Amino acid sequence: MNPKIEEYISKKEKWRKELETLRAVFTDLPVEETIKWGAPTYVYQGKNIVGLAAFRSYCGLWFFQGALLKDKKKVFINAQEGKTKAMLQWRFSSLEEIDKDLIKEYVLEAIENVKLGKEIKPDRAKKELVIPAELQQELDSNNNFKEKFETFSNSCKREYANYISEAKREETRLRRLQKIIPMILKGTGLHDKYKNC
Repeated sequence: MNPKIEEYISKKEKWRKELETLRAVFTDLPVEETIKWGAPTYVYQGKNIVGLAAFRSYCGLWFFQGALLKDKKKVFINAQEGKTKAMLQWRFSSLEEIDKDLIKEYVLEAIENVKLGKEIKPDRAKKELVIPAELQQELDSNNNFKEKFETFSNSCKREYANYISEAKREETRLRRLQKIIPMILKGTGLHDKYKNC
């Protein structure tokens, strides 16, 4: 048992009994208990299975790949309709609503899905790279610059392109271009001090 989970539950005075009951479901299941995003999370083979949380008017379980479950009792809701495809929530507003055996069935099904490799991956749509005219002109006229620029990842290229195109005045865009030319020639990303490109 993870002491951080006990600490989380102790701070949720209103839902303490419910959270303890929900937590008890996981005690004899082959999951690791940890804290992620500030809340209790149950992991199987490195995959997040279920999160546990309490709010003002309810407590609940978040099934990270809930959309893959059969949901035979129709207990799930999508708390972020249009934003999440995989994660579904199961809310409880009283201790009496918690059916430990039913929850265990759902968790075991989620574990089985991990074993089978079933997973809904987030839709990481490729953002279009729009090169502003000032940057394009430099790329067209300077082969060395163009070669260096092409070595960057798309996200780094996009950061440079956005840095120039976000300036409203042409004078500012040209000043920004002059600032980034030596950075690009050195192979330095715009935000390299914060991350690797």
